[in-house]
Amino acid sequence: MTGAELVERCRERDPGTIPSTVYRTLDVLEELGVLSHSHAADGREEFHVLPEAEHGHLYCRRCGGQWELSGDDPAVIAALSAFETRRQFEIDISHLTLVGLCAICRAADPASRSEADPVTPA
Repeated sequence: MTGAELVERCRERDPGTIPSTVYRTLDVLEELGVLSHSHAADGREEFHVLPEAEHGHLYCRRCGGQWELSGDDPAVIAALSAFETRRQFEIDISHLTLVGLCAICRAADPASRSEADPVTPA
């Protein structure tokens, strides 16, 4: 949920809600470890109640679908390990959003993939 969405939800209950109060509260909740923020593919700041494990996101630029990237996914572990090994850079997965095309959108547009790039819908 974005801060703006939360402000609107609060205003449904209390029309006098002041946006700065909502954002200050979000900052305090993040400092307390209750939630975290990340950035969506379009750059908007999103807030998440802290999950049991940190995660990133996949975002399909065509259909707008979003999926969580689990920190225990072997592909994620391999990618993060490659950056750490080759670049000596440790990635914070909670701020990771990968933008591309999902399997369904790729299958709908054969021009978006090559013959050596088969698609298996999730």
